[in-house]
Amino acid sequence: MSEKQVSVAPRRRSPAEAERLAAEFEASGLSRGEFCRNRGLKVSTLDAYRKRRRQAQREATGAARWVAVQVSGARQPDGDAPRSGLAVVLGSGRRIEVERGFDAGTLGQLLSVLERS
Repeated sequence: MSEKQVSVAPRRRSPAEAERLAAEFEASGLSRGEFCRNRGLKVSTLDAYRKRRRQAQREATGAARWVAVQVSGARQPDGDAPRSGLAVVLGSGRRIEVERGFDAGTLGQLLSVLERS
């Protein structure tokens, strides 16, 4: 007796479902592979959902991809102030400053956390 092969089309998720999965991943703390294995999802599909979510967030907030930057001349540090390799001052007045020889991996982790908030 022969068995019939059944072909199953990939499941299409609604935009709301895709958004929910992307948000769950961001909050999960899991690697992309772990999250996708747990949910029966392809990593490339999750990546597409995350990209769509970031684009929607940028459009909703009116965030631009490029911002104006003003480069100022070198200045001498005040007294005991540490010498900075790089400083970014945000419009809110907050300042992100790193010393020469900083750990780029740590900065990358910090930026990843800040982008999620």
